[in-house]
Amino acid sequence: MRKPKDLLKKARTKGNQNLDQYFLMDEGVLNRLQSYAREFDCDHILEIGAGIGNLTDKLVEISGGVTAIEIDPLLVDFLSLEFKEEISTKKLHLIQGDILEVQLPPYTVSVSNLPYELSSKILFRLLPSKMPLVLMVQKEFAQRLVAKPNTPEYGRLTITAGHYADIEIIETVSPLAFNVRPAVESAIVKLVPSKPDYIVENEAAFLQLVTAVFTQRRKKMVNSIKNTTHISHIENPTILIELADEELMNSRPGELTPADFAILANILANSTDD
Repeated sequence: MRKPKDLLKKARTKGNQNLDQYFLMDEGVLNRLQSYAREFDCDHILEIGAGIGNLTDKLVEISGGVTAIEIDPLLVDFLSLEFKEEISTKKLHLIQGDILEVQLPPYTVSVSNLPYELSSKILFRLLPSKMPLVLMVQKEFAQRLVAKPNTPEYGRLTITAGHYADIEIIETVSPLAFNVRPAVESAIVKLVPSKPDYIVENEAAFLQLVTAVFTQRRKKMVNSIKNTTHISHIENPTILIELADEELMNSRPGELTPADFAILANILANSTDD
């Protein structure tokens, strides 16, 4: 079992904040991340942002195989030497590259300390795979994931993530848990794939509508829909506005539930069919 402080010393780095490198040093938190992962099928774990290998070390203990993606070539070189035995026995596979560009391998669960600046983009890439996720994210980001309508945190992220998974904040993590203290608190979230309690006839149209109107969240839906067709790709917004319930059109995006957006997306799908 490797100690985080020893890995940090051997890696000869304090982290590159331009790459969002904040290395988790708290062994208690690392052990709990391992424990949370055990709730799922750990046959093949995907780790995003392996860093100095502090979490990687915990994951190879419980998995048939770990694929770790790391963008920093210097850290990949370090990991290749540090985990030489695990790589030779195929317990660990390293990929040097950008998580937003590399081809995702098959995996049964992703357990990762995400780079905070890219959390939304990474999550939107992972969610369609419909696999469990255990992620360390910024606390404010976690609160947006589980937000309720009519709250400032509620938005596109809430609805999109909730469309694919049931989401729970497991614990908050202090800045003191990292080698360099981030300016914010962190949180560990668990996302378990689930089916929404509403029916969507065209998922792409549903997600595009949500994305579009939340760019103008302070306007009423009738105006948000009219003003964002370049994002939603709605060819004739007038049809949707005329067919939709007037109360929905006079509401603001943040006041609508995911089921409300499903109703609007389904009106779009049916009007297009006609």
